[in-house]
Amino acid sequence: MTQSEWIPSGVDISVPSVARTYDYMLGGAHNFAVDRALGEQIEAAMPGLRNSARVNRAFLGRVVRFMVDQGVRQFLDIGSGIPTVGNVHEVAQAEAPECRVLYVDRDPVAVAHSELMLVGNDRAAVVQADMREPETILGGAEARRLLDFDQPIGLLMLLMLHWVPDSADPRGLVARYRDALAPGSYLAITHATADNQSESLTDATDLIKRSNSPDQVNLRTHAEVTELFDGFELVEPGLVGCGEWRPGGPGDIASQPDMNMLVYAGVGRKL
Repeated sequence: MTQSEWIPSGVDISVPSVARTYDYMLGGAHNFAVDRALGEQIEAAMPGLRNSARVNRAFLGRVVRFMVDQGVRQFLDIGSGIPTVGNVHEVAQAEAPECRVLYVDRDPVAVAHSELMLVGNDRAAVVQADMREPETILGGAEARRLLDFDQPIGLLMLLMLHWVPDSADPRGLVARYRDALAPGSYLAITHATADNQSESLTDATDLIKRSNSPDQVNLRTHAEVTELFDGFELVEPGLVGCGEWRPGGPGDIASQPDMNMLVYAGVGRKL
């Protein structure tokens, strides 16, 4: 398939997208020159960032398997991104084939490729929507078809909430999703932080600011990320560096210690 065949109409290929840049950092092929250029610049400013992206992806697999082990059979992945290896439905349905998954992303490239990936899978779907409109997402036709809100749901917000500025009330946003979930549901968050980083992180975030991307990162402290779990009880080991959340082997951990702590990761159970 040529690039012109997979670019959805209306996509501006002159402006970088965070979803496509992340796809590039993971070794994906559905990105443009402007996304690759931004990824290379960020990697130059903060060597090892590719490893941090890989560590976050490994966390996704671990947390989905954990939730399935707790009896969760339905998942809502907010900001699911461009499909790559180990997507939520692949991990969950490998553990329990009856699992149902709803993906949500606002990036048209991510949605278009998710639709192709999910052809023939009636237990998974994708919708194009902004995470800041939870009522629209939760009340949509696909959510009503796939999700039973009287039963526990695994809600994933991985590398998403740091794109929500304080002015948009990220804590209140999470609460709107939380209030729709049954007790016993789980929330997984990964969130960028400057708590354990050098000035290179500032250089990297400055590059994003100068790129004219509509997505701008908002770094938060351990205490601020913990507040996003209001109404949930954090499971062990609590809110920790992404590579430190129940690693299963060397592949779950970056070789550079600071890359394991660039992103906080945590899982909470709704009380």
